[in-house]
Amino acid sequence: MNELFVRSFSAIAMMLVAIAAAVQGGYYFAVLAAAAATAIYYEWTRIVRGWGVAWNVGGFVYALLPALALLWVRDRAEHGLALLLWIFVVTWATDIGAYFTGRALGRRKLAPSISPGKTVEGLYGGMAGATLLGGGWALLTHLSLTLLVLAPLFALAAQGGDLFESWMKRRANIKDSGNWLPGHGGLLDRLDGLVPVAILTALAVLAGLA
Repeated sequence: MNELFVRSFSAIAMMLVAIAAAVQGGYYFAVLAAAAATAIYYEWTRIVRGWGVAWNVGGFVYALLPALALLWVRDRAEHGLALLLWIFVVTWATDIGAYFTGRALGRRKLAPSISPGKTVEGLYGGMAGATLLGGGWALLTHLSLTLLVLAPLFALAAQGGDLFESWMKRRANIKDSGNWLPGHGGLLDRLDGLVPVAILTALAVLAGLA
């Protein structure tokens, strides 16, 4: 089966599950966030096996903070559902924009020693996608206009999260964080960009910027 088809089908399925749980909120979204955090921590410990206790403790924080941030945004922030979906839109638009722009136009390597497949053009494409779709969603749902400025900055953070996980995998000499997502590898491979976006959005709300 075509790899792009498998990758796209898996991604759409994950998006639909996330959106459905977000809309339901409450117990459903809490269970999803807890399950994602557990899977992230499990995959993290698999990557850092033998690196020392500090890395395991860091992984616990890494998995817990974005889950708490997402739950807090959904249940406590003004316009919580719209803002939670904005987080998803920015993260997904960054991934999709970077992937397709990089494939079509990518020439200059972004970080060849860490992730040879990523390009500068892909970085710009991801930031552009997040700006357009994240900004569009913010305008459509009457969220703070500050989010139009934050979208490309958070897209940059998302790609930084992706590169950080790529660095970890390269150090551990493994290709994927797991093997349970067809076309994607592990859950951490898909959520590494969501981690910084979720945390930064919660901080922006606390700072009165969103």
